[in-house]
Amino acid sequence: MTGNMLAGDVWFSIGGIALRESLVLSYFVTALLALVAFAIRHRLSEAPGRLQTAAEAAVTLMTDAVAEVVPPRFVTQIAPFVGTLWLFIVTANLLGLVPGLSAPTSDLSVTSALAVLVFFAVHVYGIRAAGWRAYLRHYLQPNPILLPFHLVSELTRTLALAVRLFGNLMSLELAALLVLLVAGFLVPVPLLLLHVIEALVQAYIFGMLALIYIGSALEAAQLTDSSQSLES
Repeated sequence: MTGNMLAGDVWFSIGGIALRESLVLSYFVTALLALVAFAIRHRLSEAPGRLQTAAEAAVTLMTDAVAEVVPPRFVTQIAPFVGTLWLFIVTANLLGLVPGLSAPTSDLSVTSALAVLVFFAVHVYGIRAAGWRAYLRHYLQPNPILLPFHLVSELTRTLALAVRLFGNLMSLELAALLVLLVAGFLVPVPLLLLHVIEALVQAYIFGMLALIYIGSALEAAQLTDSSQSLES
């Protein structure tokens, strides 16, 4: 848990471009998850081992969580995106347990990038569900005068999504650092447990908020499309 949590230490430079800790670790997490997925895929069998069983259980849990929020016909489209968010954020959060490393999600630039992905995903899924005209029309409901408020709401919730994850992870790492400075290494186990629980909780909250935003966009777009169809 070292370095500037707003930017991270510069680990090395390529062609004058500084690569900071959070960026390098984000690429590492992405590569790690891709390798694990590749390994599981090429070892699938009718008699699954422990790794395949754990992966199938995780996929089932995430798919069921998505199915509780969005209409059934959209589950297969949205589950991979939200599931990937969950896996990435959990893994990135847990990197803070490695001595000398900070969780990439304690960097505001990383959480902002994740929030921007969610922002675009909301609109992409909404447009796919009802078409771009019906989707854009829902911003004018129930009255066109509310359009500026809808737009401000889109921006503020994206900002809140980024700041919430960043603030919670940064405060967790600062709290753990302060406790270690005061109490030394007499309380490592409770700190580790706290970090693991917080890593899981924050990943779950981020993913659920993204899922709720997407579900709301789908519902609003479909309602608008249905009302227009009835009027015509």
